[in-house]
Amino acid sequence: MTENIVREHLDDRDIAILRALQQDARLTTKQLAQKVHLSPTPTYERIKRLERDGYIKRYITILDAEKLHKGFVVYCCVKLTPLNTQTARKFCETIMQIDQVTECYNISGKFDYMMRIHCPDMKYYQQFLLNTLGTLPMLGTLESTFVMEEVKHNFGVAI
Repeated sequence: MTENIVREHLDDRDIAILRALQQDARLTTKQLAQKVHLSPTPTYERIKRLERDGYIKRYITILDAEKLHKGFVVYCCVKLTPLNTQTARKFCETIMQIDQVTECYNISGKFDYMMRIHCPDMKYYQQFLLNTLGTLPMLGTLESTFVMEEVKHNFGVAI
């Protein structure tokens, strides 16, 4: 059903452009045009429209966390206390400033938020927990889950 909604706004060439850029954002307009069977000018115009319409949010480089000694990944779930709009806003503002937190989601269930945290090792995470997260006044309950092996990690969206 969602695919039909997307297809109403995007044609097959738009989808092909998005798929190609999702695989390799460094493609030149000329290379991309060849892949989607268009000339460079219409390809460029489509890319600009996709950016303007918000289908393409930004272009990034994916780094190797292991090589950068940040390969210890922790999923940390927190419950705020008290849970209200002001506390949630303050928590989100604070988390946005913490570089080690690479993702944060407001979730349903037992916890209020789930964060993905990159660290060099367990000892670093322990200090981070005590000296950074542990100092947040709105933090009620916290549960950490440590990633032992990354089995699958796609950065894109299936389209």
